[in-house]
Amino acid sequence: MDRKIRTVLTVRLFTDEKCFGPGVATLLHKVRELHSLRAAAMDMSMAYSKAWTIVKNAERQMGFPLLLSTTGGRHGGGAVLTEEGQALLDAYDGYCAELRETADRLYDKYFAKFQ
Repeated sequence: MDRKIRTVLTVRLFTDEKCFGPGVATLLHKVRELHSLRAAAMDMSMAYSKAWTIVKNAERQMGFPLLLSTTGGRHGGGAVLTEEGQALLDAYDGYCAELRETADRLYDKYFAKFQ
C-alpha cells in the first residue's frame, strides 16, 4: 500500500453562498469543448437539469451570464461561453495553477521529511 502523503487543494468562490468551483469549471470546460450544455452534462454523467441548475445558480451569484445558449431546431442548438464566462474560467484556471505551484513549494518545505 502506498502511504505517501499529499495535499489536495480545492478553490471555491463565494458571494453569500458558494457560486463557482471545480465542478462549475469542469462543466464550462466541457461546454467550450462540446458547444452544448446537454452534451457537457452527458459527458460528465450528469443530468441536464442538474447542469442547467448549476450554471444558473453560478450566474445568479456572479451577477452575469456564463453561457449564451440557442435552442434546437433545424440546425440544432448549442451553447458558448460569454466573454465574462470565458474570462472567469481563465482567471479561475490561472489562479488554481499558480496556487498549486505555490502549494507544491510549501509542501516541499514543510512535509518533505515525512516522505
